[in-house]
Amino acid sequence: MRLADVRILLVEDNPHMAEIVRTVLRSFEARMLDTADTLEGGWASYVKGGHDLVILDRNLGREDGLDLVRRIRRGADSPTPFMPILMLTGSAELPTVAAARDAGVNEFLVKPFTVTALYERLAAIVHRPRPFISTETYLGPDRRRRADPDYAGAERRAGAGVADA
Repeated sequence: MRLADVRILLVEDNPHMAEIVRTVLRSFEARMLDTADTLEGGWASYVKGGHDLVILDRNLGREDGLDLVRRIRRGADSPTPFMPILMLTGSAELPTVAAARDAGVNEFLVKPFTVTALYERLAAIVHRPRPFISTETYLGPDRRRRADPDYAGAERRAGAGVADA
């Protein structure tokens, strides 16, 4: 996978981690990298437009990266609410993962990460994008990772191949 034509916004407050991520992305031939170290800086860069992907840290000092995710997904002034988002975090606890999923993150990666793990998450975004779901309370990729053709429960979405009861 080559990222030469992909414009990436990296929002990371730790300069060492930002350099690691930039170095790994460059190894994938990424050349168009914009960076920010705060939510407001990330938002300002995002609003300028032209990005194809946002990679952001969950914890930006005292700021929560999920606030930026929510603003991208649901903000009235968001230019591209369907932007692919990869979240980095130091916590793999279920509540952290669930909060990211529920905010509309496409992929999630725990730090420290391997080059292979970052590559796999990027490949999932590029080669296996999930359809976006929009409801009154959620906008983001379908939270289901795999289709279960045998599921016929009450929460099955209409038009998913099984008639609702």
